[in-house]
Formats: sequence, C-alpha cells, structure tokens
Amino acid sequence: MADEAKAKGNAAFSAGKYDEAIRHFTEAINFSPANHVLYSNRSAAYASLSKFSDALSDAEKTVELKPDWSKGYSRLGAAHLGLRRYDDAVSAYKKGLEIDPNNEALKTGLADAQAGKARSKPGNQPASPFGDVFSGPEMWTRLTADPSTRVLLQQPDFVRIIQDIQKNPSSLNMYLKDQRVMQALGVLLGLKLNAGGGPEEDTEMPESSPERKRSAEAEPVKEKRPEKVPEPEPEPMEVSAEEREVKERKAQAQKEKESGNAAYKKKDFETAIQHYTKAFELDDEDISFLTNRAAVYLEMGKYEDCIKNCDKAVERGRELRSDFKMIARALTRKGTALVKMAKCSKDYEPAIETFQKALTEHRNPDTLKKLNEAEKAKKELEQQEYFDPQIADEEREKGNQYFKEQKFPEAVRHYTEAIRRNPEDPKAYSNRAACYTKLGALPDGLKDAEKCIELDPTFAKGYTRKGAVQFFMKEYEKALETYQEGLKHDRSNQELLDGVRRCVEQINKASRGDLSPEELKERQAKAMQDPEIQNILTDPVMRQVLTDFQENPKAAQEHTKNPLVMNKIQKLVSAGIVQMR
Repeated sequence: MADEAKAKGNAAFSAGKYDEAIRHFTEAINFSPANHVLYSNRSAAYASLSKFSDALSDAEKTVELKPDWSKGYSRLGAAHLGLRRYDDAVSAYKKGLEIDPNNEALKTGLADAQAGKARSKPGNQPASPFGDVFSGPEMWTRLTADPSTRVLLQQPDFVRIIQDIQKNPSSLNMYLKDQRVMQALGVLLGLKLNAGGGPEEDTEMPESSPERKRSAEAEPVKEKRPEKVPEPEPEPMEVSAEEREVKERKAQAQKEKESGNAAYKKKDFETAIQHYTKAFELDDEDISFLTNRAAVYLEMGKYEDCIKNCDKAVERGRELRSDFKMIARALTRKGTALVKMAKCSKDYEPAIETFQKALTEHRNPDTLKKLNEAEKAKKELEQQEYFDPQIADEEREKGNQYFKEQKFPEAVRHYTEAIRRNPEDPKAYSNRAACYTKLGALPDGLKDAEKCIELDPTFAKGYTRKGAVQFFMKEYEKALETYQEGLKHDRSNQELLDGVRRCVEQINKASRGDLSPEELKERQAKAMQDPEIQNILTDPVMRQVLTDFQENPKAAQEHTKNPLVMNKIQKLVSAGIVQMR
C-alpha cells in the first residue's frame, strides 16, 4: 500500500500537482512511518509550494531516520534556504558534502546559500518594499479606522503577526498567504486588493492621520556649554642621539623608496631594485620595501625572485606584528607570481592556496578578484584537458536511452558528463532541463534551459523547455513571454504554439475570476514576492491609477488609452491582485 501511494505521489509531483503529491506521500507515511524516502519526497513537495516550515520538519525527520543519506541534507538545506536561514542552509549542505563530496546538487545549493548569505548582510539587500508601511504609530490608527480591518485587531494571532512584521519587515513574505495580512496591506497602501472572497464592500478609505505638531515647550532647551580654554602647547621632548639616528635612517629610507617608485614608473627596474634594497638596509622594520621590490621582479618576469621577496616580507612582518593588510599584500603579490608561473606549469593550486591565505589576513576586493580569476583559469584548463565532443555525443545518447526508460536520475548523470566533455552543446543542456523538469527540480531545469538559449538563441527546444518550467512554477506571464520569444525564431513550432495557448487560458482564468479561492491565494502570494509586482504596487503613479479605477470612471477611461499603464494593470490581473469588473 505504501509503495502504491508513493508511486501516485511521484506521478503527481512530476505533473506539478504538489498538493495532491503531499496527500499521497502522507498516506504512504501512515503505512510506513520509518521510510526516510517518503519524508524526503514530501519535503520536496512542500518546498515547491513555498511551505518551507513544513518542508523543514520533513527534512529534519529524513535526516533523523537516515543520517548517512546525502539527499536528506539537500532537502534540509533547501528548506533553510527557503526560510532565509542562510547559516543553517550552509551547514546542512556542507554536512551532505561530507557524505557525498561529488554531489552536484549539494554543491549548487551550497553556492546559492553562500550567495544568499552575502546578499542578506546589512547594506547588500534592501528591506521588503512593503515592510515599511507597517511601521509608525499611525499604522494602528489606520487599521482601526477601516471597518474591514477593525474586527481583525480583536484576533490575538493577527496582532502578533503584525507585530512580527513591524520588528522584522522582511518577514512579510512569510505571511502573504494569510488573507488578513493581504487585507491589512491593501488598507495601508490605500488600495482594495482582491481577496477572492466574494463581492467587494463599498467602504470609505480612512484619511491619513495628520502629523503631530510638537509644542514649543516639548523642545529641549540646549544648555550653553562653557567655552573650552585652550591648553598651552607642550614643550618639545629631548631626543637621544640613538633615537635621532633611527629617525634619520627612517627618513632616508623613505627617500630611497620614493626614488625607487620614480624609477619603477620609468620602467628602470634595475635602478628601482637598488633603491628598494638600500631602503630596506636603512630600515628593516618597513616590509613595504620588500613588497615593492617583489613588484619589480614581477614586472621583469623573475617570478622566483618575486616569491622569495614576498616570503621574506611575510616572515619579517609576522616578527614585527605588522599590519595584516601589509602581510596580505605580500601574499597577494606572491599569488600573482604563481599564477604567471602556472601558465607554463599548468598548476594553479599553489596560487589559489596563497590567495586564500591572503584573504584570511585581510579581505581585499582585489585579492578576491585574483582568487576568482585563478580558480576560473584552473577550471578552464581542466575543461580544455577534458574536452572531447565525440565522448560527449556518446554520453548524450546514453542519457537519451535512460530518458526513454524514464530513469531520469541516470539520464541526468550522463547528460552532465556530456556537458563536461562539451560545455558548448545546447542539446545536452536542453535534455538535462527536461530531466530536471520530470524530477521536479524546477530551478535547475530553468538554469539549463536558459543556458541552452544562451548557447543557441535560434534553438526552439530551449524555449519550450524554459516555458514548460515557468508554466509548472505557475509563472504564466513569464512562460507566455518565453513561448512568444521562441516563435520569433520558429513561427510554426507546434510545441510553442500549444504553450502560448495554455498560458493564455491560465491568465484568462484570473481575468474572468474563475480561480478557486485556494488558487487565488496561492497566485497572490507568489505574485507579491515578484519584484516587478512589488514595484507596480509601490509606484505612486500606479497607486493613483488603481484608485481612479475604483473611484473615478472618467479618469480610468483616460488610463485605458495608455498601453504602458494597461500592461501593468494586466500583470496585476494575471497575478490575481485585482479584478476587472
């Protein structure tokens, strides 16, 4: 019974019917509660519906039942990533890679989690564009004044949600499926968002609360501070002869350095080396003389001498407890020399290791760029050595055979090998995208389809793959655009024409109000996370347009003549945010 329910769940998942898949997997779990695969599959289904808290619970159960199974950690990482718990996601993916170091899904997930963590740092990513409307004391006044939200404030769980959004504006996306939050958002934005719950009531929008004027008495009186009496200049301290000599030697060393810099700019490298050498003899506590001399050797192509000077600078710098930035500079210069040598030796690993050491001393953007370039060069070299179009074709044919037998994981493995052997073959990306779609790995399928189009913009199959993934992700507007773009290259392609028809049907369902309440909630929640929809709703001009459609028929008639405005209105209609009555 459990196997039968599992098979039904897998079929529903492949068809994009995630709610149905969850029901079947739940039924299978009831028959076999210790089967870790069932929890893993249900976690994937929850994640596809953006129900990441439920996905996390199932992923944790999977790992608990089978701690040595790498896919469990992949599910765990995906759930944490969906909840934007980037540190937990990174930890989960790393644990999975300890079990299966070559797992591509885990590697990709780890990279996505690390990228998300970097974007989430202060200053890297803006807060939710809607979160600020919940701030300020007037927010409670407006919710109380509106009849549609006044009753909601009597519900403790709703009040807790609003308080949570106030504390953390980015948490708004977690609550967008709650129609009460949608109702409150509409009131605060001054719009009537379509909640899908029957005919709208005619309610007056509350006027914005006037700014509170501060009384003159409330202004704090600034105390006049007494003027600071200037202190007498300190008497110059007596300097010993030894200290005076050290000071003079340091000054002379700086002059030698300046002379070296001037010679370096004139490409007079031998003279520059003499000046930097003299400077270090005068003052061996400044390792910049060594790093400058290393730079000269680097320009001369004397990479061994450059590396020796850098090593000496690092050693002396550690003895003197020099600034980490100076030590990092020496290591970066050494890494640059090693990269130059690697072009002959074909070994970039020493350079990569040196750049990584430099970054532990000081995280410098230039060093990070050099590290990325070295890693890229290493990867390109490996690809050149591995490149073999004939073997790539053989692997792709093996993948095709497994695809016909519906053995999709095996097919993915062979298509991946084909891509490694020939990264410029669009067919391999197209075929792997089809496999990922069958497996429900829609983000991976989308990446491959986009790569396929990038390699060959005239290949119609790339557009059908991408459109299919977007359709399953219920991004009907984007899917329609993809299919239409493909038709520019192949006007009679039946798959593209069928794709256009399916997308138009789904978009028209929203326009006609034929969506069920559940479908409407899901479409609205997904749309509210779309940056384009967010920009439309937060645009003051569009907010006025929407108000005119509700209250000013004459102005609305004028707006319908503007194609740009109507295009944005159509996007809101397709998303289920508004309905045209």
